[in-house]
Amino acid sequence: MKRSSKLTTPNVIAGSRRNFLIKGGLATAATLTGMPAMLFAMNNEARAEGDPIPVGQCGPTTDFAAPDGIEFKNGLTLACEEINALGGILGRPLEPSFEDTAQMGDATNVQAAQRLVDRHGVHAILNGYNIGSGAAIQEVAADNGIIYIHYDTTIGHNNLVKSNPDRYWGSFQGDPAEYWYGPGFLKFLQQLEENGEWKRKNNKMAVILSAGVYASNIANAVKEQAKSFGWDISLFETVSVPASEWGPTLAKIRQDPPAVICITHFLPADLGQFALQFASNPTPSLVYMQYGPSIPAFRDIAKQAANGIIYATVVGALQDEIGTAFEKRYKAKFGPNAGHNSGAQPYDGAYVWATAAALAGGTGEPGNKDQNRKVAARMSAMIWRGVTGTTRFMPLENAAYTYPTQVNDSSLGMPHQFLQIQDYTKGPGLIAPAPYGTTKFMMPAWIKA
Repeated sequence: MKRSSKLTTPNVIAGSRRNFLIKGGLATAATLTGMPAMLFAMNNEARAEGDPIPVGQCGPTTDFAAPDGIEFKNGLTLACEEINALGGILGRPLEPSFEDTAQMGDATNVQAAQRLVDRHGVHAILNGYNIGSGAAIQEVAADNGIIYIHYDTTIGHNNLVKSNPDRYWGSFQGDPAEYWYGPGFLKFLQQLEENGEWKRKNNKMAVILSAGVYASNIANAVKEQAKSFGWDISLFETVSVPASEWGPTLAKIRQDPPAVICITHFLPADLGQFALQFASNPTPSLVYMQYGPSIPAFRDIAKQAANGIIYATVVGALQDEIGTAFEKRYKAKFGPNAGHNSGAQPYDGAYVWATAAALAGGTGEPGNKDQNRKVAARMSAMIWRGVTGTTRFMPLENAAYTYPTQVNDSSLGMPHQFLQIQDYTKGPGLIAPAPYGTTKFMMPAWIKA
């Protein structure tokens, strides 16, 4: 299909507000994400047929993070199909291209992003995450004057944009930084106690981390604020990965049992082994793990030992009307075992960008900084209710606010979700925060009253 570098222009019949709303992509978030099948059936004539707008994604579709990378690709693919069926951006369809970042070092990430620009002329890069510094692809976006949305979940992004907002105006982190996992977890424990759902047996907390910025930043955030929530860090230990043998760490935990075990290492296979080895001789401790239990492989390994484990995410599909509708059509397209929580990230990011571009009068090709600055300005001013909750960007940092730790209004921040595996043969239950919770906290079987 022919590509054009021309600025998108409205394809609207004069005086037809309905046509503008459909062609401009300005339907409500609930319409776009909650009832697309009905909308497509009613408005099939809205399907975009203009000159395609190239968009891109660079993600790990091979190597160790491929399970997530494939879902990121699926999420953007689904979003583009839906947006095109709704009229595209002012009548022009989105045409996605993909580049593999494999092991995701900064050099590889930059090369993949630059190929999207050079080979495909993308107007925006709409990613999931890439492990690295979290401050590399932003350079490609800045040099080429295009929009970049990612879910790297790193405070490095906030600090980079804040250091030079005039250069990094086009880079946005669609979720809150990993830093918020720390105070958010401490606040979650406080809420459990205040609600009378759990009572600590002592003030000790063990924090287990792996080397790397992500796990370290979360662990340090817990450590720095623990005192203010009445906790003493009784163990702060870095493990080497892959960590299939947890005996030495568990020996320390069993020698001085804490009320809480907080593990910020995130690989699901390693965490599955911890659950198995902990279950053979558990301490009366709440067990919190980072990210890994959200992957089916964790439950496959841990099996019954997974029951009672708590984990969290600052970005994931909610278990509400919008989130469950998304899950159904995602799995209908990509299979019953498809990871919709990973796919939800670039899916929401694509809708945020496309809606802002329609409001701004169209997208801009590489080098068209003037038009893409207008798109960025609309993104900065938006409040978007999507599959993952509310996306609202922090001024001068271009990263999503988190709820309830950073803002106390659920309509103004993305929910920091806490989930618990209560039956490993089924999906986890969302236990916090209100008003999104669908399941009550269950006291783990290994903690006796």
